[in-house]
Amino acid sequence: MSYNKSYYKDMDTTTTMSPALKSHFLSLYQIAMSDAGFLMSELEVLYHLADEKGFTKQDLGALLLNPVTYGIALPERLETRIEYLYDLTRMIWASGRVTSKDREALKKYCIKFEFLDENIEDLTDYFIDCVQKGVQKEEIINQLNA
Repeated sequence: MSYNKSYYKDMDTTTTMSPALKSHFLSLYQIAMSDAGFLMSELEVLYHLADEKGFTKQDLGALLLNPVTYGIALPERLETRIEYLYDLTRMIWASGRVTSKDREALKKYCIKFEFLDENIEDLTDYFIDCVQKGVQKEEIINQLNA
C-alpha cells in the first residue's frame, strides 16, 4: 500500500483525546524510544494503556504518525499527574530494568508535573518501587492523596 496522507488524516480519531492525554502518550512513546531499542513489551504496554483509556490502536497510530501537531500539555488534576507518572513508570519497567537514564527521565517528568524539588528523588523511587511490586494505580493515588 502506498502512503496516502489523506487516508491517515481521515483515521485521526485522536481528536477525542484531551491535549494533556495526547501529550502523555507522546511522552510514553518517547520513554520507550529512549532505550537501545523499542521492545515488544514496551509496545504492548503502550497499547494496553491506550486501551485502558478507551482509545484504539488506530487512535494511537494516528497520534504517533503526526506528533508535531500536538503540543505539550500538563494535566491539571493531581490525580491525573499521579496516574501519568505511574504510566510512565510502567513504560520504563516494561523492559524489566530501570537504567539511570530512565530514572533521570522520570525525575524530569516529576519536575515537569510541578512536584516540589525536595520530593523528586523520593517520588521517583516510590513510583519505581510500586511498579516493580505491582502496586495498582488506585492504591498509589490514595496513598499520595492521604
